[in-house]
Amino acid sequence: MKLVSLSAHFDGQSIQLDEPYKLESNTKLIVTIIPEQLSEREAWLYLSSHQMNNAYTQEDEYSLDAIKIANPDYAGS
Repeated sequence: MKLVSLSAHFDGQSIQLDEPYKLESNTKLIVTIIPEQLSEREAWLYLSSHQMNNAYTQEDEYSLDAIKIANPDYAGS
């Protein structure tokens, strides 16, 4: 028998092939566990949120002197 890679998942009780494949009785198998991965979008959202939290904290206070150009529409000005 030739070497074949098959996609599968664990349903909580047994390993299930994602697509049908004929296996003979007592066929030897190697099972590789693949860790759950975030989608690319979720990974970018997590990264950006984490970096924003690192950059800004609740304790950050900026004086009005730090403002280079005042926003005339800002209610606090």
